[in-house]
Amino acid sequence: SDVQNSILPVHGWCFQVAFSPAKLNSVRLSPAAVTALNAKWYHHPISRRFENPGGICYGGFNSSNKVSRIPFIQQVRTIMITFTRAFPFAVLVVAIITCLQPMAVNADGPWVVYEGQDGPGQGKHIVFVTGDEEYRSEEAMPQLAKILAVHHGFKCTVLFAINPADGTIDPNQSDNIPGLEALESADLMVIFTRFRNLPDEQMKHIVDYVESGRPIIGLRTATHAFNIKGPSSYAQYSFQNKQWDGGFGRQVLGETWINHHGGHGRQSTRGILTDNAKDHPILRGIKDGDIWGTTDVYGVRLPLPEGCQSLVLGQVLEGMQPTDKPVEGKLNDPMMPVAWTKTFATADGKTARVFTTTMGASQDFTADGSRRMLVNACYWALGMEDQIPAASNVAIVGQYDPQPFGNNRFIKGVKPADLSIK
Repeated sequence: SDVQNSILPVHGWCFQVAFSPAKLNSVRLSPAAVTALNAKWYHHPISRRFENPGGICYGGFNSSNKVSRIPFIQQVRTIMITFTRAFPFAVLVVAIITCLQPMAVNADGPWVVYEGQDGPGQGKHIVFVTGDEEYRSEEAMPQLAKILAVHHGFKCTVLFAINPADGTIDPNQSDNIPGLEALESADLMVIFTRFRNLPDEQMKHIVDYVESGRPIIGLRTATHAFNIKGPSSYAQYSFQNKQWDGGFGRQVLGETWINHHGGHGRQSTRGILTDNAKDHPILRGIKDGDIWGTTDVYGVRLPLPEGCQSLVLGQVLEGMQPTDKPVEGKLNDPMMPVAWTKTFATADGKTARVFTTTMGASQDFTADGSRRMLVNACYWALGMEDQIPAASNVAIVGQYDPQPFGNNRFIKGVKPADLSIK
C-alpha cells in the first residue's frame, strides 16, 4: 500500500529502516510502493535533523505522538522496516542508502528536488521558478535541472504553477506557485514565468531573494514575469510598471516585454556570438549556429541598459529548422540581442550577477548549444566560471520529448512527482 501519507500510531515505538533482516517484524516494500522522499524535512521540537551525502534523513512525531509523512526513497529495491521498543516520544530516524543516480524527490509538496551527484556543483542549491502558458517551462526547466544535478552535482529544486484543486501542473494557474520558501536556501534562482499574478505571501519570497543580491537567471518570458493586479505590496514588479520602469524585467533582467521581432511560430532563431564576447565563459564550447530555437527573436530597446553586456545575437531564419536561411532585410540589420549579462544593484547597494536569454522554449533545448549556454550561465552566475570545461556535459537525462509551444498545449494531468528520474 501507499505509505507516503500514512499516519501510524507509534506510542512508545521507534521505527528503524535498514537493509538487514528484521529483528522482530518486517515489511518488504516493492519499488512501486516506495514513494518520493520528503526532502523538505519534517520538523518537530522532539525530532532532530539529519542530512548527509550518504542519504541519511529523518521523520518526526506530531503532537499526537504519531509518525507523519514518513520519507521513503524511490529506486530502493528492498527496504526492511523493523520495529523495536523505545521510550515514549522517541525520535524516528530513517537511514536510507541512496542509489548511484541522484534521487528525485517530492519534497512534502507539489515540487520536485533532484539531489546532485558528484561534480563541481556539490553544496550549491539552484531553485527553478516556472509558470508560463505558452513556452513549456514546465518541461524545459526539469530537464535543465536534471542535467545540472546528474552531470554537474548541483542540488536542484523545481517549482511549478499548480492547480490547487488536484495538485497537477497547470501553467494557466497564474496565481499559485507553491514552495517558494525554497528560495531562502537558494544560491541561484532561475526564473521562467509569464504574467504571474501571485499573492503577496508568495511574491515576498521572490522579492526577498532579489533584494538579497544573490544571482539570477531569466529565460524567455521572464522579461514579463509578473502582471500583478489589484492591491499588492509588490505591484512594482509588474512588467508595465511606471514607477519602477518596466518592473522586474527591465530593472533586474535588462528588458521588459516589447514585441515579437521575428515571425512568431514561423521564423526560428539562430544564435550568433557577438564579436567582443566570444571568449566569455558562458560561451565556452559554443560557436555560431550552435544555439538554435523554434522561438522567434524578441524585440529589445537598443542599447541595452547600463551594466548589460550582449553575448548572443538572434539571427531571424526563414523557417523553423536550424538549417534554414537567414531572412534578408531589416529584421537582421541590426540583429537583436537574445542573451546578455547584467549587474543588478539592490536598493541597499548589493550587486548580483544576472544572465538573461529571450530564448528557452522546451524545444529550444533540443540544441546542444542552447543547453550548454544555460549550463555555463549557471556556473558563471555562481562565480564558478573557472570550473566551466571546454565543452560542458549537456547530455539529455532520461526521456525528453518536448511539446511545441502554444497556449493551452501543455500535457494535462502531470504532477511534479511524475517528473522524477526513472
